[in-house]
Amino acid sequence: MTGTGWTAADIPDLTGRTFVVTGANSGLGLVTARQLARHGARVVLAVRDEGRGRQAAADITAAHPEASLEVRRLNLADLDSVSAFATALQADGVRPDVLINNAGVMAPPRTVSPQGHELQFATNHLGHFALTGLLWDSLRRGTDPRVVTVTSDLHRGSRIHTDDLNGARSYSGWKYYRQSKFANVVFALELDRRLRAAASPVRSLLAHPGFAATNLQSSGPTGLLRLLTTLGRRLVAQDAGTGAEPQLYAATAPDVHSGQFFGPGGRREMRGHPTVVRPDPAAEDPDTARWLWQRSEELTGVSIPITTP
Repeated sequence: MTGTGWTAADIPDLTGRTFVVTGANSGLGLVTARQLARHGARVVLAVRDEGRGRQAAADITAAHPEASLEVRRLNLADLDSVSAFATALQADGVRPDVLINNAGVMAPPRTVSPQGHELQFATNHLGHFALTGLLWDSLRRGTDPRVVTVTSDLHRGSRIHTDDLNGARSYSGWKYYRQSKFANVVFALELDRRLRAAASPVRSLLAHPGFAATNLQSSGPTGLLRLLTTLGRRLVAQDAGTGAEPQLYAATAPDVHSGQFFGPGGRREMRGHPTVVRPDPAAEDPDTARWLWQRSEELTGVSIPITTP
């Protein structure tokens, strides 16, 4: 139904399935968690701020009293937090069927993570890479298992700065945001290659929201960049509900294929209902993918053990 007006109302019954949504207390993540719960899923809200996460869960429950929700702390920028989250989830017997790698930060002043990695690369890519690996044993045994990686149309025209991965020599918040979103695409496509080679039942999918009005544009950028993104959000952006449709489609539609990328179907992929879109050709380069995968394993200490069933 992509390109023909698919909306969240078309999500099938999700009763009996468990979804982990990172960054689920606001923006696209909150919309995603709400719609999944509304359609019967058990949803784990993986959030950095537990207070805001509990408020988000309360808001969802107020509208949908039957919602099955739990809030757990996850700071994707801190690999120790990622490990603790995954360990606790498994210890408590929570077995996710779908992981939605949604959380992100955009264009902050240069900051490094507790492990010394540039904050956007650490949060948007490394944290999700590690989380995927640490939850892999549960995911591969799930019902209709999927990993949905949320990127941005701004990945186009970017690259991995292999000679200055952390921006220590020359940092621009915008440039390194685009690098992290490019890494999301490279990762998801390489995950798909490896899944197909192993004949795995897990599907790796990509989504981007176009230009959606969320707090991401105002919470990270500073100065003139914040002013411009805030103005653009008011004048051009679509609402977060429509912006979340591509990732909801990727996470729930029965007819998707591993490796597909979904974004808005309108002009320049900025607005509209979900449809299949193409990544930047540079993100499909297998040499770039092998480099990023190996470097991600080295930086996180986590591997994703994809094996033939």
